Amino acid sequence: MFFAYWVHHLDPFLIRFSENFGIRYYGLAYVLGFAGAVGLLHRYHRAGRSPFGGNTIGDLITYIVFGVMLGGRCGYFLLYQSDLIFRDPLALLRVWEGGMSSHGGFVGVMLALLVFARKHRVSFFTVSDLIVTTAPVGLFFGRIANFINGELYGTTTRVSWAVIFPQSASPNTPLHLIVPRHPSQLYEAALEGLVLFALMQWRFWRSEVTRTQPGRLGGEFLVAYAVVRMLGELFREPDAGLILGVSRGTFYSVFLIGAGLGLILRPALRKPAP
Repeated sequence: MFFAYWVHHLDPFLIRFSENFGIRYYGLAYVLGFAGAVGLLHRYHRAGRSPFGGNTIGDLITYIVFGVMLGGRCGYFLLYQSDLIFRDPLALLRVWEGGMSSHGGFVGVMLALLVFARKHRVSFFTVSDLIVTTAPVGLFFGRIANFINGELYGTTTRVSWAVIFPQSASPNTPLHLIVPRHPSQLYEAALEGLVLFALMQWRFWRSEVTRTQPGRLGGEFLVAYAVVRMLGELFREPDAGLILGVSRGTFYSVFLIGAGLGLILRPALRKPAP
């Protein structure tokens, strides 16, 4: 009966040079995400909506790359594999084994933007508002790569579009014994990528929020991401132990909502100048 469902058999390598070495779709997703951010930042500058252009964009993207990679990698072990980092600290350096956290990546990017803003003597809120409009591009390609890798699959289901992920069962398990699951990676690609991108672009181009209320758009992004992430978590098989009865992705997203609301309400919370 399960053979009516599509069986995941995609190769995680675009080009394979050896068994474990080659060009992976996951790595390509990061390249496309950063390239998309560069293209958008140049477009913003040409339209007069961004003070950053030319070499400054390259400098900004360099900071973001380090923020994403270091924050995402460290966040994965601290938030999802905290026991492993103490048992095998070198696992942090084995990037070819995978393991990135979007929540950790957000923290890493925030710290990177703080350093960038201080170096270039610009407002952190101004630059963060620009970056959040580009973030959904990387999130979209990252989730597509998750699907290609057959990782972070969804909960079991019998919907007609369900997928059989051989990775979800023990090795050598017969296909007819592997239950179909939600392709939650594609749900998240649509929610975190397409929906968030449309929302951020609409707010950026159709309002004056970045000029009149610096930091607010960044807050709106954090709240919106947390909401769609929590929605996607409803269909995703938890990849680590639960916290207070909910998945870790949902639990950590609560803190993003708090941070986002803080940015949105920041003008009202600031004390009036004497």
